[in-house]
Amino acid sequence: MLAPMRISALMFSFLLVSTVHATPAEAPEDTGPFMMGKVVLSQIDQVRQTVTVKASDLVTNALGFLGVPYRRGGNSAEAGFDCSGFVRATYEQTIGLILPRRAEQQAAATQRIDKSDLQPGDLVFFNTMRRAFSHVGIYIGEGKFVHSPKPGDEVRVDNMGQSYWSRRFDGARRVLSSANDNP
Repeated sequence: MLAPMRISALMFSFLLVSTVHATPAEAPEDTGPFMMGKVVLSQIDQVRQTVTVKASDLVTNALGFLGVPYRRGGNSAEAGFDCSGFVRATYEQTIGLILPRRAEQQAAATQRIDKSDLQPGDLVFFNTMRRAFSHVGIYIGEGKFVHSPKPGDEVRVDNMGQSYWSRRFDGARRVLSSANDNP
């Protein structure tokens, strides 16, 4: 008597499971939002990859200028760079954006972000001349930035955590495509 009850229970379970899964008429309606979500996620992923590649290219290009001497008013690797000339040349050569020439103008033309939101390729500003936004560099990740610091020096990487830089930190900015409209 026990065996027929087990068979009946198994048959009931089988019928219940097959009934639940046998709704082909509803499937096309349910996949619409699902497919739309997959498309949106795919587009978001493509944008993320593009941004990541551009930021990586920007950092790679900036690091390619290591050792170029500082030159006040300089804006090329051949002549030397000052801080804002270095940033401007790096952005123009890497992604075709023409930033304003001076550090404070670059700060005004870019979007303010929180220090905790820094990503490679963002700009970091410092007060090194007793005025806001008097120095700029390019954030490369892990608390470090690349910049052209001062006369007698050359393009180099520094740590934002060093006391000199942390005391003078003025803010972080993100370059948007609209910065191209403000040369």
